[in-house]
Amino acid sequence: MERTWITGFTQFELGIFKDTDPRVEVIKFAIQKKLKQALEETDDTYWVITGGQSGIEQWAVSAALALKPDYPQLCVSIMTPYQQFGSNWKQERQEQLHALVQQVDFSASVSPQPYQNAGQLQNYQQFMLNHTDNALLFYDEEAEQSKVRFARKAILQFQQHHPNYELFQVDFEKLQDYAKEYAEQQSDWS
Repeated sequence: MERTWITGFTQFELGIFKDTDPRVEVIKFAIQKKLKQALEETDDTYWVITGGQSGIEQWAVSAALALKPDYPQLCVSIMTPYQQFGSNWKQERQEQLHALVQQVDFSASVSPQPYQNAGQLQNYQQFMLNHTDNALLFYDEEAEQSKVRFARKAILQFQQHHPNYELFQVDFEKLQDYAKEYAEQQSDWS
């Protein structure tokens, strides 16, 4: 069994305000490409584990769910940091999260309590690291104010004591490469 934690920028950090934005398709393409590489190498159960944050995490769930018909060994899980995660979001975003939760193989909250303090987020990161074998992180050094920097820092610290834990990072330059590859594929299909 292999377990991959996928996390990264929120949609707002990327300046993407609608799922119809063409950049969403590129991000899903990048996620699927990375997952296909891993899935082609194994028939063992392969878990994609992510949170419910809008942006990379929810797009990762959608991208992984789209692959399930072709890869029966693929399982998808949404682990939220705490109970009632997203309850203060706009109704449309809450409904989006709820719809995804209904489609995954497993979902739960790491903390059984509603949000109380930042310690729950640190516990969440530690839980994700302890229950995955590697991470696919969408992060760029240029976005130093992004909250994703905390996940990256936690991963790097975890790697110091767990050298087999792999980090696959997709930065803006790599995302641009995926965009070119995606555009080439689209023109080939036309």
